[in-house]
Amino acid sequence: MLTKLLSGDRPRSLILSFVLLAILAGLALAPFLFPGVRSLETAARICIFIVLVASYDLLLGYSGIVSFAHTMFFGLGAYGVALASTHMGRGYDALAVGTIAGAVAAAVLALLIGLFSLRVRAIFFAMITLAVASAVAVLVSQLSGLTGGEDGLNYSIPRELTPAFRLGTLFGVSITGKLLNYYLVFFASLMLFLLLLRVVNSPFGRVLQAIRENDFRAEAIGYRVVLYRTLATCLSAAVAAIAGSLFAIWLRYVGPDTTLSFEIMLDILLMVVIGGMGTMYGAVIGATIFVLAQNYLQNLMGVASGATEGLPLIPQLLDPDRWLLWLGVLFILSVYFFPTGIVGRLRSED
Repeated sequence: MLTKLLSGDRPRSLILSFVLLAILAGLALAPFLFPGVRSLETAARICIFIVLVASYDLLLGYSGIVSFAHTMFFGLGAYGVALASTHMGRGYDALAVGTIAGAVAAAVLALLIGLFSLRVRAIFFAMITLAVASAVAVLVSQLSGLTGGEDGLNYSIPRELTPAFRLGTLFGVSITGKLLNYYLVFFASLMLFLLLLRVVNSPFGRVLQAIRENDFRAEAIGYRVVLYRTLATCLSAAVAAIAGSLFAIWLRYVGPDTTLSFEIMLDILLMVVIGGMGTMYGAVIGATIFVLAQNYLQNLMGVASGATEGLPLIPQLLDPDRWLLWLGVLFILSVYFFPTGIVGRLRSED
């Protein structure tokens, strides 16, 4: 049963298996193991970014396509839910319509970009996607009457998914709509990740890997390279849009900075590289490490700075305001010691 769920793609490393199981258990039991608003927020972001990073890895790691438009698809899904909830009210039908509309819009836009751009060299395709993503971000910021502009949109979701809804307590944890919302995000993210895992281990995924290794040879033996790359782009965009929809349902707010920012695109790239390109499990490791560092590295540095207060220079180096510097150092060290990503390194050692 487990092999079927993992689509035959086992971790192939005892340490990696343990880490993945620990992350799965931690996310599944996060509300009970780590009670608190901030820890639940962190766990939900990890779930969403695992899906977002995995969908991007389908492009970069498995298809060899460099794209800078992934946050655009993420934003389409988020704004789909926001606009549907704003105009249709706080119902589940609005969430469903917004999610489906966002995914379809992302897939159609990816299809148009792919058909017109995937025939060119990789660097030119990357530049085209960057230009389109930048244009969409500017458009969203300027259409304030529709999208809320720079201020974004606040909207209502079903009461059963908000903190105002209460069912009681379980193991000392209050069962609220926020908890139900978290498990909606968790199980949806788990299903999407397993779907992507199935895709990359299917004949379609094998062809994508062959195209990544040598697209001329793949074309010579009869595979339509542009068609396969376009389908991969559409699937990746649709999954990224659904991840954006989950993010919108969780936050109950959508704005250009939270979904369309180029900084998020850079974060996705870092997560893919840290975890390991061409390995879906790399998305799990990379997203978990990066989101945890974003949320807790500054606090840990504050504790370390206080503990070394009597020493020269060290407290200044560990000042919490320098957390981005140390996050960059951690990234450089991870690339140096794990050139194939953490998953690639762990697999090579076993």
